[in-house]
Amino acid sequence: MTTQAGAPTVPTDLPEPTLVAVNGVELEVVEAGPRGGRAVVLCHGWPEHAYSWRHQVPALAAAGYHVIVPNQRGYGASSCPTEVTEYDLVHLTGDLVALLDHYGHEDATFVGHDWGAFVVWGLALLHPRRVNGVVALSLPYQERGERPWVEVMEEVLGEDSYVVHFNRRPGVAAAVFDEDPARFLRNLYRVDVPPAPPGAGMTLVDLARAENPPGAPLLDDDDLAVFASAFARTGFTGSISWYRNLDRSWHLLAGVDPVVRQPALMVYGARDTIPPAPHLTTYVPHVEVVTLDTGHWIQQERPDETTGLLLAWLAQQDRTA
Repeated sequence: MTTQAGAPTVPTDLPEPTLVAVNGVELEVVEAGPRGGRAVVLCHGWPEHAYSWRHQVPALAAAGYHVIVPNQRGYGASSCPTEVTEYDLVHLTGDLVALLDHYGHEDATFVGHDWGAFVVWGLALLHPRRVNGVVALSLPYQERGERPWVEVMEEVLGEDSYVVHFNRRPGVAAAVFDEDPARFLRNLYRVDVPPAPPGAGMTLVDLARAENPPGAPLLDDDDLAVFASAFARTGFTGSISWYRNLDRSWHLLAGVDPVVRQPALMVYGARDTIPPAPHLTTYVPHVEVVTLDTGHWIQQERPDETTGLLLAWLAQQDRTA
């Protein structure tokens, strides 16, 4: 079932989103390009929105791809389940598979940034026949290891590391972010941030309340308003629930073949705080690696370069298919 979304959260320079009922939830989806074209699904990160792909959608559609851009569960006008466990990797990847079924695609190329990349990597493991290619921005494949991810992070990074904080003190950070979503997002979406050692306390909570954050703003007022209005509607609890399922997802991946066998493109930001994966080719043997001179918000900071990379890599896959 597809219905018009009640209140558009994407400006009119992108196709108007629709609400699509899949996998027990409704997802707000921006769709562009011919439905008969090769499917390309763009998956946003945290705390983002389908709008983060605004620079890439028109070019991909013009190249003949069927572009599907969901606000994933917990975001925008999509459903925000109240149970934390409904945001684990099985649910998140299940939403994407159900979107393919809805639009009649056997498989697709999945492009993910940040948390979206984590979900796309997981999708390639859990539903390999539905994935013909992976493009990951910022976040490389995460080795499962012998111990749950949050447990390891707490030991290495401490209890105030934001991922650990989200898990060990649920609700605390979300309440701070909810106080003023526009201020938090304006302070978070920055470029040219000078490197600095981590300070005491939970850095994202401090950043949310900062009067003079470092760096320069990435978004103009109109773009910021799209993100801010979406989080003013939903709050941050649902999106943070993705983090609260990291260890649950670690357990769910037990016994799953850990090798991503599809062709892949890994795009790093040279000034991103997320480091490259030292053993990427062990787990993703058919990967091409590119590094752009950018920070974390790759497709928004370097839109033309990102779009060019996507189009060139997709064309290469089309030629070798």
